Amino acid sequence: MRKFFPVFIVSIAITLSGCAANSQQNLADVAPYPQAEEGYQRHVIWLPAKQDESRYQVELLPGKQMLTDCNTRSLAAEMSEHSLDGWGYSYYQVDGLKGSISTLMACPDGEQTPAFVPVNLSNTLLPYNSKLPIVLYAPVEIELRYRVWSAPAKYQQTQPQ
Repeated sequence: MRKFFPVFIVSIAITLSGCAANSQQNLADVAPYPQAEEGYQRHVIWLPAKQDESRYQVELLPGKQMLTDCNTRSLAAEMSEHSLDGWGYSYYQVDGLKGSISTLMACPDGEQTPAFVPVNLSNTLLPYNSKLPIVLYAPVEIELRYRVWSAPAKYQQTQPQ
């Protein structure tokens, strides 16, 4: 009996940790975020917990796959922040998606290749918070990519001049 007790405890701990991870992945368990409107889709990012989350930020990069040539391209749209009524949680929405903006260089070969073309936005850095998901609504043709930025723990010191 004593041999099986530690194994029993460990198996219960693994089961409970699996349940906790699954409940975090269910958006409805966090708050009543609205369903995506017609023509839109909801993107949800779950961030892992970090030691000092104040040193991190998340950069959102919505965009879509397009055929491109040697020109630099981007898409035009606006991203707005909304508050979930009664909860105070933020969610974001990309609206007003316009056609591709491009430089007008003469490409020597005229060959086109598929590439990710980002939406040109200015307010895409968000605070890192593993306790709440990042929720973004975007037109169905948009995919959402993101990356996590980190700052070193040590500050640099300036010298007065």
